[in-house]
Order: sequence, then structure tokens, then C-alpha cells
Amino acid sequence: MASPTIPTDLKSRLQASYNAIAPKYNDWTTSHASTKLHYLSLLLSHLDPPSTNKEKTPISVLELGCGHGLPVTQKLLETPHINVTANDLSTTQLSLARSNLSTSHPTSIENNRLNLIAGDMLSLTFPPASFNAVVGMYSLIHLPRDEQVVLLGKIATWLKPGGFLLANFAAEESEGSEIQKWLGEEQGWMFWSGWGSEGTVERIQKAGLGVLVREEVVDHDTVGVSFLWVLARKE
Repeated sequence: MASPTIPTDLKSRLQASYNAIAPKYNDWTTSHASTKLHYLSLLLSHLDPPSTNKEKTPISVLELGCGHGLPVTQKLLETPHINVTANDLSTTQLSLARSNLSTSHPTSIENNRLNLIAGDMLSLTFPPASFNAVVGMYSLIHLPRDEQVVLLGKIATWLKPGGFLLANFAAEESEGSEIQKWLGEEQGWMFWSGWGSEGTVERIQKAGLGVLVREEVVDHDTVGVSFLWVLARKE
């Protein structure tokens, strides 16, 4: 079977889609945030255990695909010594995140606890060992799967020794799939890809990350699609 053609303007089309459908998408995603918060709590239990961080050493987290900042970025900022760098492809979503988080955490931006960065996550550059954790929920799946491998290598470099990756991936293997009107929106064109559960875990490990947790979860809010949730640690 021939490989699907990945649009040369993939990133600009995704950006335009998320800009256009932001209100519908945000209502939809906020209504089933329990899975995100469950895995975020799992990360925080490893990242900031009270028994070993009694002096509240500052923690730096990179969030890839922060959307409108709710609930994940907001939850991270509830811990006073966590500083968040939040990225999204959609300028509309980042504007909403700035507004939402300025309301819930009014001093986070002026105190440099929150840094919002627009653009393609694959184009981000940071010095090695910049972050204690990288989080990507329902975001890495939008990259062509070869780019997911490149990004995993970058994430491994950005993480401090002992740092964590929390992300979800497509549980089924797909070179690429498209939906023209996601969520019933006329401007809701979308693209996803993935290596499947085994292929993803293999590539995470090749990047130098040890997999601590791997769980396949059926997301009933996305028509029964299965996602692989991974918590990994830089070895």
C-alpha cells in the first residue's frame, strides 16, 4: 500500500484549523479532562514528591501543545515552585491561554513562572538539560511519525538527568490519517500519525528514556480511539 502523502503545508493547515475551531475544541476537551489530570497527577507524584523536595527546589516544565491552558498548564502553576514553558502552534489558543492563566494565576507571567511560545514544537530550541519534565498531551500525534522520532531525540536532550516525559501517542500504527471536518467543523481539517504502542515504546527507549508507565486507554470521547500513555525517565 502506498504511503500517504503528507501535505507540505501541514503545520500551517493545523494552525489554521485550531485557530478556527478553538471555541468548539476547548468546550469539547475541557469536558473530558479527567484522563489528562490523572496522568498529570502521576507525573507530579514522581516529579515533586514532598518527601524528597522539602526545600521546594524550582522545577521547570515544558508543555508541548498547551492549548488554552486549561486544565494542564493551570494545574502545573498551582505548585508555586513549578515554572512552565508552554508552547502551541495556534496563536488563537495561546492568546486564550494568556487570558485564562492571567486570571487564575495573575502573577505567573510577570514573575517569569510562565513563558508562552508560539510555533511548531519541532522548531523549538533549548539548551541541553533545561527541563525537569516535558509534557505533551494529544499534541505529538499531530506530527508526521518520522518527526515524532526527531522530537523524542530533542526531548531527551532538553531533559535534565532523571527528568520525565509524559505524553500520549496513537496506540494503533498509522503512517498518517486525515479528517476533513473534525468535531463537525467546516474548518476542522486534522492530521494524526503514530508508530503504534510497541513501535512508540521502542523509539522512546532508543532516545535514551526508560519507560516507567505504559498504558493503553480507550478514549470514549474520541469515538473509541485508543491512546498509549507513557511516563518515561531520562536514564
